[in-house]
Amino acid sequence: MDSHEGLQLRERDLIPISEVLEQVLADSYNAYEIFQEALPDLEIEQNWQWYTPHKVWCAKGQYFWTSTRGTRKEKTLYWLHVFDGYFKVAVWFKEKNRDVVINANVSEKTKEIVYNTKSVMNECTFPVVFDVTTEESLIDIYKLIELKKKIEGK
Repeated sequence: MDSHEGLQLRERDLIPISEVLEQVLADSYNAYEIFQEALPDLEIEQNWQWYTPHKVWCAKGQYFWTSTRGTRKEKTLYWLHVFDGYFKVAVWFKEKNRDVVINANVSEKTKEIVYNTKSVMNECTFPVVFDVTTEESLIDIYKLIELKKKIEGK
């Protein structure tokens, strides 16, 4: 699917509440609800934010923890964008961790995505992007989120 074709939630006054998301996501809304229900078990807080430069609402999934010195730390684990009839979840990794991600316990389809994704931001990072229409993709998303917490978090 094209990376920007069908991107939704481009009106600042249209806050992404459940009713709006259900209308835009249509049949994919069930997968979105399942994803949202899993976040507390994954220790993730998701917040919607309006990004003025891009004129779009995006959700950022973050992991918070307290360091041994008592400092509150945070790590962004994914970005979520809503499209017409589906949503995308992008889990970003440091380039130095590409081999770890390729060798993770994920599907061959996901490994192929990791292998074929080009680095961005001065070759330092790469995204693993999932187009989610059903709950099938969520299994690998959960695994990559846990992997990111382990290798790039604490």
